[in-house]
Amino acid sequence: MRSSVLLVGIATLALAACSPSITNGTPTPTDGGSSLAPSRSSPRQPGPDVPQVASPLALTQVKQAPCNALTEEQAGELLGPRAVPKERLDGTAGPSCMWSIPSSSRPLVDVIFGRSPDGGTASVYNAKGGAYKLVEPLAPVDGYPLTAYGTTDERPSGKCSVALGASDTETIGIVTELSEANIGKKDPCGAAREAAIRVLATVRGGN
Repeated sequence: MRSSVLLVGIATLALAACSPSITNGTPTPTDGGSSLAPSRSSPRQPGPDVPQVASPLALTQVKQAPCNALTEEQAGELLGPRAVPKERLDGTAGPSCMWSIPSSSRPLVDVIFGRSPDGGTASVYNAKGGAYKLVEPLAPVDGYPLTAYGTTDERPSGKCSVALGASDTETIGIVTELSEANIGKKDPCGAAREAAIRVLATVRGGN
């Protein structure tokens, strides 16, 4: 286990904060414990600027047990050794698992899988200027496209949602929220990419 963690400042483990949620596929703020995911729409053909996935991932098994998306060690690398998972199979956006510190809602990592194909990275790109104000490609993860998105840009508040392209028709939604101590000091989308690296390694290992 690494000696430092990516999302949490030790002095702020007990601080609470609001978490985002989904209403009809649209991210909205709430003080509940659900999370963001790309809007689920009919699959579309990718445009010329949309990165495609050469080796699609099979998600059937991990959707049945979404907390298998991160190992205990990986969650500890992101949040610290006290991180615990909370599985939700009936979420509006699809089955998900959220890792957080007990008695605190920040920092956190939430991984969301859609119940059906969502149009892949193309659907995120197509929502730019419409459902999503923020659509920003990030460095791909071992060839799999990664895109930051949101109805608003929440990076200044330490939050970032990313879509990891699992295939040309499906994405994995990953949400990270930094601890209060790390807001303004660390890039929340960089932290989301670190989470995506680990999710990809685990999911691909199960394929």
